[in-house]
Amino acid sequence: MLMTYSESVLALTAVTTGLIAGLFYSWSCGITQGLGKLPDASYLAAFQSINREILSPWFFISFLGTVLLLPVSAWLCYRGHQQTSFLFLLIASVLYIVGVFGVTIAGNVPLNDMVDKTNLQSISLESVAEIRKAFEQKWNQLNTVRTLCAIASLACTIMACIKYKS
Repeated sequence: MLMTYSESVLALTAVTTGLIAGLFYSWSCGITQGLGKLPDASYLAAFQSINREILSPWFFISFLGTVLLLPVSAWLCYRGHQQTSFLFLLIASVLYIVGVFGVTIAGNVPLNDMVDKTNLQSISLESVAEIRKAFEQKWNQLNTVRTLCAIASLACTIMACIKYKS
């Protein structure tokens, strides 16, 4: 039995939403704690390296793809008279676009850019400590928001899959 176009888009939506939720969950569960134990200069150098490497096609396909796929899946469910799935996907879209994409673009990216522009070899240890202090707690708080919104968006997407055609 072949999947319909709408079912295929919904499945792809669930995969991309899950990938991003897993990425941010991994950060929240271990990466931030591991990085947090590093000395200031090592912490900032590690963040610079990670932030440069994450900007890859695979990340953008899943991160931006989810921004597009959630509303498209919602629209396809609405058009296909899958009202319960539509409502779950509408909620998932808002959670993702505002709480994941919006928080990342408005909050985490400017902080990442601040750290990325820092030449760690040319500033004092006091300046390094000040930059970390201005960065770490706020970045982690924003990451917690986007992690929770990504997980909630994934849960809604899973519910939409479960309720599809039921």
